[in-house]
Formats: sequence, structure tokens, C-alpha cells
Amino acid sequence: MQPYILGIDIGTGSTKAVAVSLTGEALGVAQEHYPINSPEPGYSEQDPQLIWDAFVNCLQNITAKIGYSPEAVSLSSAMHSIIPVDEKGTPLSPMITWADARSENIAQGLRDSEKGAEIYHITGTPIHAMSPLCKLMWLRANRPALFAQAYKFISIKEFIWFKLFSSFQVDYSIASATGLFDILKLDWSTEACTLAGITANKLSKPENTTYYRNDLDEAVATALGVSQKTNFIIGASDGCCANLGSHTTGPGIAALTIGTSGAVRITSPKPVYNLDGMTFNYLLNQNTFVCGGAVNNGGIAINWLLKNFLQKEKLLAADYDELFNTIETIPAGSNGLLFLPYLYGERAPLWDTKSNGAFLNIKPAHTRSHFLRAALEGICFALYDVLKTVEDASVSITQVNISGGFVSSGTWTQILADITGKKLVVLQTEDASAVGAIYLAMQALHPESYNRLAHTTGEKIIEPNIQNHERYSKLFLVFKKLYRDLKDSMHLMHDLDI
Repeated sequence: MQPYILGIDIGTGSTKAVAVSLTGEALGVAQEHYPINSPEPGYSEQDPQLIWDAFVNCLQNITAKIGYSPEAVSLSSAMHSIIPVDEKGTPLSPMITWADARSENIAQGLRDSEKGAEIYHITGTPIHAMSPLCKLMWLRANRPALFAQAYKFISIKEFIWFKLFSSFQVDYSIASATGLFDILKLDWSTEACTLAGITANKLSKPENTTYYRNDLDEAVATALGVSQKTNFIIGASDGCCANLGSHTTGPGIAALTIGTSGAVRITSPKPVYNLDGMTFNYLLNQNTFVCGGAVNNGGIAINWLLKNFLQKEKLLAADYDELFNTIETIPAGSNGLLFLPYLYGERAPLWDTKSNGAFLNIKPAHTRSHFLRAALEGICFALYDVLKTVEDASVSITQVNISGGFVSSGTWTQILADITGKKLVVLQTEDASAVGAIYLAMQALHPESYNRLAHTTGEKIIEPNIQNHERYSKLFLVFKKLYRDLKDSMHLMHDLDI
């Protein structure tokens, strides 16, 4: 029996597990979905117990397929979630996800202040409604009884970890995305905690991302179907793991991921600050920063397209194929039709929860296919906007390593290459975040295996079409200007709420 490591990525819409041998062979994949609830406009909540159930099911399904227990389980997780819990780790309310916008006014006020700039430079986390710092400020002001009752404020990964070991511990990576952690001192920031109205004892103990335990309680091990001595590596955030999993750790290389949302990231030995664009600076480990920006509108905007333009209710793989087939005959630039993809507000580099989507330059010759291609191009323009922001604040980017479900579409990846003008490299098609978690486990337990796999070369390269890039470059200047021109009108429409 060859030993294997299980990487589990706890995402917003699903948990996914990937099993990989020490030689890099993929042995199995499991995935479990769960709902996101929006009880009020701007709210985004989930039931932590459902996510724990999905975690358990993924682990059990993989071990059942393979037939024996993994040597190690390593964790990746979405960032910015927060759950008030009691001393036993029991949630006192639903989990507030990264997408929750209820604290947007608090975030805006803080972002416009000198204190906001100070906190950004200490924590490396953009001042935004996604930040647990702003969520805590909102809870203190609007749910004072709940705020006072909470023994700890934890993320979904900490909730999972507590279920495993009955211990409140958090990795540097997830901690560095809270807006409460001093990314240079590697400890909770007194300034940020004071602003949130808490002390550090309301938060978990920070650990490096390769920290692991192998002392499961017998009952927990039995419930999971693994050995008590299975190594559990605390791991990192999904974005940082995706950089590691897609081999994006060298100079001049960026990682670009599109899932529900999307992100562009580089690795750096020091933070990369941009106060206007608010690039993030999250820790992959105690010596390595993952710097970049995230957008709200990735796969979630594509799903909106399919449901409303192609009248698809239950989305299947064939529906995505239909979308890409529909737009293939439309020339680059969609004959001048432009789309601002801010359907769900926007994070980097706008940081504007009141922004919204818009089509511009509609002409009689434009067909449904033009609208579909323009929408896809708009999503790529938004990611290019982030890439340019990161590039301007750091080093020239010559290669972009891509991951996420979109890599299976030749049409989508070619549009992205043509818009950015960069060489795109697909290193692996499995979940890069789960694979990155596996690499963290290998660094801790089998460094020789990690060193061997870290030199994997690209499986597929997509080169940009220079003519198309020149056309897109002209349109990108208009795309950038559009938001500035429409911002006031967007905010007026948002406030009208019609």
C-alpha cells in the first residue's frame, strides 16, 4: 500500500478532497456541496455544521475508495469567515462568509481614515466588508449581546480544527486575512484588536502553516474512519495554497485562479502595499507573503449568464460547453460591446460594494452571442485590472499560472491570454488549493517528495494572440474609465434600491 496525503479545501460553495501519493499520482477526488443563505440583503451566511458534515463525508469517501487511511490530511480554507462560539466551540450564530456586505459602511469610514491606512499596513488585509475586523465592529455595534456572549471568534477552518482536536488554533495564513494580525510580528495586533473591541484571548493561538498534530481522540478517529495517529496539518488559506499548488513561487510569475470569485497573486519575501488598490498580503508561511487582489465576479457571474441568457436552471457541464461554442465565432472585442462585470459589487482594485454591472455601446448588430462574449471578456478585463495593479506595485509579470474550473475551456483561457498579453501555463487541472495543502504536508513530513514535485513543468501553455491583445488594450483603457464615469450613477441606483 503506497502512502498518500489527502488535501481538503474548505470552500464557499463546497468542500473538495484530493488524494495524492508521495510520487505525485492522483488517487481520488471527492466533493460535497452546501448552501449559502442570505436572510437579508447584503447578508451571506452558512451553517458550520453542514460544512463539518461535508468535510467528514469527503474524508470518508476518499478513504473508502482507496481502501485505507491516509498518512496525513492537510487543510486549505476560504478566508474571512467568522463564527462567534462558546467555550465548547458551539456556534452562537450562523457563520458570516467573506461575501457578507453588512459592514460596508463601517469599512468605508475606516478606509477613508488615517487609522484605516495604519491598520492596513500592520495587517496587510484590505479594509473592506469582507474583513473579519469590520465584521467584528459591526457585531459589536449591532449585536452587542451576541458579541459579549462569544468566548471566541473563529473561522470555518478553526471550527473544523476544534472539532478534530478540541483546541482553538489558527494558521498564520488564515490569521493574516482577518485584519487583526500583525503580519511582521506574527501575532495578533493590539491596535486592530482594540479597534474591534476585543483582546487577543478572544482569538485562537497562531501556528505556522506546516504545524501538525497526530493525537486524535479515539472517538473522533473512529467517526472519521482514520487512524488516531493520522497527521493533520493545519495548512493555509485557499489563495496561498493555490499559489503553492500551481508552483507560483518564483519572481515574475503570477497565479490566477477563477472559482466562484477570482484572484491574482504573486509570492514575495516582503509585503507589497498599494493603498489605493489595497493589494492583500497574506502569509504562506512565516517567511513568504502571497500578495495580490481578489474580484467578486468570477464563476458566479458566468452562472448568472447561463441562467439568464441561455435559460439554464440546473447547470451541467454541457451548458458551459454551449456557452463557449456560442461565442467562438464572435471576434475579439465583441464588436465594441463592453461589460462591467460588477454584478455582486467588487473588491480589488475598486473596493466598492455599491458598484454594479453594465453593458455599454449596444448597437443593432449585437446579438445574444455578442453579449455572452462581452460578459466573459468583462470578467477577464476585471482580472487584468488586478494583475496590472499588482504588477505596478511589485515586479514585471511574464508568466501567469492558471487554475480553477475555467482551465478546461480553451475559449476562456485564450480570451484571458489575449487580454493580458501574458503567457498562461496550466500546471495541473486538479484543485490547486487542495494540492497546495498537500505540498505543505510534504514540506513538513516528506521534504524530498516536495522538492521533486516542485520542479514539475507546465502541462499546457497558452500564448496570447498579439493582434487580439492590441485590440483588447484599446478597449481596456475604455473599460478602466467606465467605472470612474459611472460610479456616481451606480451609487445612486444602489441607494434607490428599486
